[in-house]
Amino acid sequence: MALGTLVIMATMLVYFLLKNKRVLLSQKQRGRRGRLPPGPAALPIIGNMHKVILSKPAVFRWIRGLLKEMNTDIMCLHLGATHVIVVACPQMASEVLRKNDEVFASRPTTFASGIFSFGYKGSIFSPHGDQWKKMRRVLIVDILASSMERKLHHLRKEEYDHLVRYINKTHCSDLACPGNIFNVRHVTQHFVANMIRRLVFGKRYFSDLPASSNSGPGHDDVAHVAALFTALNHLYSFCMSDYFPALVGLDLDGHEKVSKDAMQTLNRLHDPIIEEQIRERSSTLEKCGEKKEARDFLDVLVHLKDAEGQPLLSL
Repeated sequence: MALGTLVIMATMLVYFLLKNKRVLLSQKQRGRRGRLPPGPAALPIIGNMHKVILSKPAVFRWIRGLLKEMNTDIMCLHLGATHVIVVACPQMASEVLRKNDEVFASRPTTFASGIFSFGYKGSIFSPHGDQWKKMRRVLIVDILASSMERKLHHLRKEEYDHLVRYINKTHCSDLACPGNIFNVRHVTQHFVANMIRRLVFGKRYFSDLPASSNSGPGHDDVAHVAALFTALNHLYSFCMSDYFPALVGLDLDGHEKVSKDAMQTLNRLHDPIIEEQIRERSSTLEKCGEKKEARDFLDVLVHLKDAEGQPLLSL
């Protein structure tokens, strides 16, 4: 896999040299003005990317060896069009994360984070700015408020009880069949997913099973958990086009297709619930003319209004 990637990169090197010659020169000029930290020798265009690929999966060992070899606690790696600053000193880390936290507050923009956040409309993956501040305010005031925590405490308690009953039931059947193995990872993943669905959507399963049902997850629930963990695993994992934007769409390492497939599954399961709740809340307002107590996080988000009385959040 690594060898194939290197061959593709070498094949396209001439193309990038011709197309991005001016960009490369301007980047070097900006680097001199910005006084970047020292770093290992880099190739044109690809920088140190070939070393990263050859060092996988233990890239951290290669970086640690470079720091020791260069006798420094700060280093700059050139990965395509991206400068990666490595800091291995507590004092420098404090300078970055505490004293200059606002400068470095933005998370990196990647193909996967853009897909999973609908173009950075959320809070977790959005670059530091007005949208991030808006969504952060929504979370702190309306979602993570102590009043909301108390209001939905019974949902969390019910999920704890479901988990205990399921473990006890499985453990009892295992006594009759000692060869069975209790899969802690599987149970924990579905417990977390059930908890998320209860708090966000007010339901344990995507099927029509009642909330008190002790049966296991259905096909859609298993697909939902798989998509969630796929999204988490691909958010900031290595993707060639994140460092070479001109490669977006070619999907040389398959990263883009996996991210899109996971998001397609999440949208297929989430969108009907969201749309139904928007219609339900609109209908309730027209009939009653007043708000009802929120039953879950989605209820809260659907009902938020801006200063002009319009919905604060888009679908």
